[in-house]
Amino acid sequence: MHFQEALTIAARSMRANRLRSALTTLGIVIGVTAVIVLVGLGQGMKAGFNKSFGELATAITVDKVTGSVPGGGAPKELRDRDVEALLDKSVAPDVGAVIPVRIGESIVQYGPGSQFRATVTGSTTNYLTVNNREIVVGDMFNEEQARSNAKVVLLGPNPVANLYGGDAGKALGSTVRIDRASFKVIGVLKSDGYSDDIALMPLGSARAFVVGGNDIISSMAVKAASVAQVPAALEQVNKVMDRQHNIKDPAKRDFKVTALQNQLDQINQFLTFLSLFIIAVAAISLIVGGIGVANIMLVSVTERTREIGIRKAIGARRSAIMKQFLIESTVLAAAGGVVGIILGSGITIAAGFIIPKVAPDFGTPEVSFVAIAVAITVSLIIGLVAGGYPALRASRLQPIEALRFQ
Repeated sequence: MHFQEALTIAARSMRANRLRSALTTLGIVIGVTAVIVLVGLGQGMKAGFNKSFGELATAITVDKVTGSVPGGGAPKELRDRDVEALLDKSVAPDVGAVIPVRIGESIVQYGPGSQFRATVTGSTTNYLTVNNREIVVGDMFNEEQARSNAKVVLLGPNPVANLYGGDAGKALGSTVRIDRASFKVIGVLKSDGYSDDIALMPLGSARAFVVGGNDIISSMAVKAASVAQVPAALEQVNKVMDRQHNIKDPAKRDFKVTALQNQLDQINQFLTFLSLFIIAVAAISLIVGGIGVANIMLVSVTERTREIGIRKAIGARRSAIMKQFLIESTVLAAAGGVVGIILGSGITIAAGFIIPKVAPDFGTPEVSFVAIAVAITVSLIIGLVAGGYPALRASRLQPIEALRFQ
């Protein structure tokens, strides 16, 4: 029997049992669709995460250690001269930017009886860029305001929620009292999930009117020139700070240097594992679909026992009988795979248009051609495996026994 003839017989058999064939392939369709859609959503989720937090991959933080330094003694304060040392390209060429940060807590008052304990943060004009923060309304303070210690402030979402009922438009342009000074609200920051109590102002303004400290800073946000230069920048920061603080033994450092790239890599790895787990769960339906194909092929062999007997009686070989049923099961599975690919790709493309409008931070799902190739390959393998035993059973039938079957 030629392949084309076997294919024609298989197609004729499936056409004669349209509903049964459609229900048989349904499990394959659902499984392939689920895998393609979930792979697309997973890629979109990772792309959205990298877009939202990719800037942080070059971020390095320098903080003073809490408590006493190993070996005794109190840790030295971080100061402006540490910032100047790190900005020296001759000793730290891979450091792109250094942002001093002075932090304290103070009551923010708006009108009679409305107050909120905020985290007052004094820094420079590029604080938002280095820390990947966004403004909902208003603007960041400029260089002139920073130099003149202007009484301006940007509020996080929590102060706005408590003082203005969440109305960012009402907050913009209003005057609040922080400690003993009045500040004009020039902007409202978007939530970042962990520092939403912030009241951001120029470093000089924070020192002069709220937290004091002269040249003392709470921490430094260092930005490497690129992601590839993070390890070199990390080493250079440690060397410069060791020299600044007269540290001979790294175990006795009174400061802590942390690269956020490590945390981001761990989160990306977790997202990858989560996506793989979800895909594995979706792939269970492919196994169920394969069992359905095997079951229907066994039924088909039983129903067509007399037909198999007649064909063997007139000279059909075992290989021809086996080829027929293998082709039939493979075509069933492949047809389900093709329909699943079309359906899954369509849903993923539609999600690519809808999700960015509904949830911009999620990321845009993309159709994965690797997932499509894997899905169609798995479908064909399921067809071969599921049809293997029924085809073998059909090929082993004896002509006389098959002709006697009722």
